[in-house]
Amino acid sequence: MRSNRTDAGARGRWRIVTGLLALLGLSLSSAASAQVGVRIDFEGALGVAKAEHIIESIEDANAANAELIILTIDTPGGLVEPMRDIVQAILNSNVPVVGYVTPGGARAASAGTYMLLACHVAAMAPTTHLGAATPVSLTGGSPSGDEDGDSDFEDMFGAPQDADSDDTDEASEGGEETVAEEQTEEPSPAPGTAMERKILNDMISSIRGLAERYGRNADWAEKAVRDGATLIAREALEENVIDLIAPDEATLLAEIDGREVLVNNRTETLKTTGLTIEVVEMNWRTKFLSTIANPQIALLLMLVGVYGLLFEGYNPGAIVPGVVGVVCLLLAAYALQVIPVNYAGLALIIVGIILIIAEAFVPSFGALGLGGIVAFIVGSIIMFDSDIPGFGISIPFVVTFGIVTGLALMWLVSFLVKLQRRGAVTGTGSIVGGSGVAMAAFEGEGKIWLEGESWQAESSEPIEKDQEVVVTDMDGLVLHVQPKRDG
Repeated sequence: MRSNRTDAGARGRWRIVTGLLALLGLSLSSAASAQVGVRIDFEGALGVAKAEHIIESIEDANAANAELIILTIDTPGGLVEPMRDIVQAILNSNVPVVGYVTPGGARAASAGTYMLLACHVAAMAPTTHLGAATPVSLTGGSPSGDEDGDSDFEDMFGAPQDADSDDTDEASEGGEETVAEEQTEEPSPAPGTAMERKILNDMISSIRGLAERYGRNADWAEKAVRDGATLIAREALEENVIDLIAPDEATLLAEIDGREVLVNNRTETLKTTGLTIEVVEMNWRTKFLSTIANPQIALLLMLVGVYGLLFEGYNPGAIVPGVVGVVCLLLAAYALQVIPVNYAGLALIIVGIILIIAEAFVPSFGALGLGGIVAFIVGSIIMFDSDIPGFGISIPFVVTFGIVTGLALMWLVSFLVKLQRRGAVTGTGSIVGGSGVAMAAFEGEGKIWLEGESWQAESSEPIEKDQEVVVTDMDGLVLHVQPKRDG
C-alpha cells in the first residue's frame, strides 16, 4: 500500500513539473514571437546632434530586426546636410519607416517635408501641416535672386520665398498687340545666379524623386520648394501628398495594418496587430550636444572662455580659470562648427574683445571700450543672422548681453591691471623699496616703523627721529635703510 501511494505521489509531482515547464515554454515562445516596433520622436530645429540620434536609432532598429519604425515629426526646418543623411538612412532601412506629423498643431516644414516624403508611409494628425521647403541664404535672400536676395546659399532651409511665375502661355495668347509690346521691352534675365539655379534645381529634383518613389504628388512637392507651398493635413491627403490621416498612434497602427509598402525595392506587408511600440529616448550626449549647438549658448561659452583665459593670464597658477576657459572655448568651437555662422561676424566679435581689453591699458576716455561693445554686439548679430528656425539669435538678448559683458570685461581687465601694477603686498617684494619712519635718532643700528610694525634697521648714515627712510635691502629681519631724499 505504501509503495502504491508513493508512486502516485511521484506521478502527481511529475505532472506538476511537466505542466510548469510547458507553461514556461509557451511564455518563452510567445515572448520570442512578440512583435516590437520603435518610435523616434523628433521635435524642434534639425541639427547635427538630432540627426545623429535619428540615424543611430534607425540603424539600431534594423540591427534588432524591429517590425516597424515610427518617426514622429514636429519641426520648423533645419540644416540640409543632416536632412540628407536622415533621408538616406530612411531609404536604406530594411525596416519600414512611418513618418507621422503629430501632435495636433505640429508641422513638417522645410527639411521636415523631405523627411516625411522619404518615409515608406506618410501620415499626419489633424490640424497639422507641411511644406514651405524653399532653401534660403544665410542673409535671408530668396533663391530667385531678387534685389533683396543674396547670391550665396548655405546648407539650410527657412521661410518660404516667392518664385517668379512663368507667363509664356499668357504671352502667346495675347495676340499681335502683346507681341508688339514684348518687342519694345528688354528681355528679362533668368532668375538668380547660376549657383542659385543649380541649388534650387538640385533641391527640386531631390524632393520630386522622393515623391515619385512612393507614387505621391511630385508636382506639389516641386511647388513646396519652388513657391514655398504648404498644405494642411486634409488638403495633403486630397492632393495625394500623404497616405493617411490618423488622430493618434493607435489609429495609425490600425490603419496601416496589412498595407503593402516598398522597402529597399521589395514589397512588404505591414503587420501591426498587437505591435508593441518602444520609444527611443535621446541619450545624455545627444541632449548635451543639442543644447550647446545653440547661438545663445555658443556666445556664452565664448565669453566665459575669454574671461577664464584672461584671469589665468593675469594670475598665473590659478589653474581653475584657465581650465574652465579652455574647455568653454573648445565647446564653443564645436558649436560654431555645427551651426550656420558668418565668419565676418566672428571677426567683429574678436575685434570687439580686443578693443575692450585695450581700454584698460590706453587712456582713451571710454572710446575704445564703447567701440568694442558696439563691435561685439554687431558681430553677434551678423554671425548668427539666419532665417532658419532654431539657429537665429535674439537681438534684445545680444544687445543686453553685449553691454553687460562688455562693461564687466572692462572692469575685470582694469582690476587685473591695477593688481599687477600694485606689485607684491607680502614678503620681501612688498618691503624693499617701502618707506618707513625712524622711531628714534640712530646711526648704525636702530628701529623704524614700517607698515604698522616695528623693524630692526641698519643705516650707514645718521638718521633723525621721525625722519622718513627708504628700505634698500632686507637681511633676515633686519632692514637696510637710508634717508629718503626728495626728488
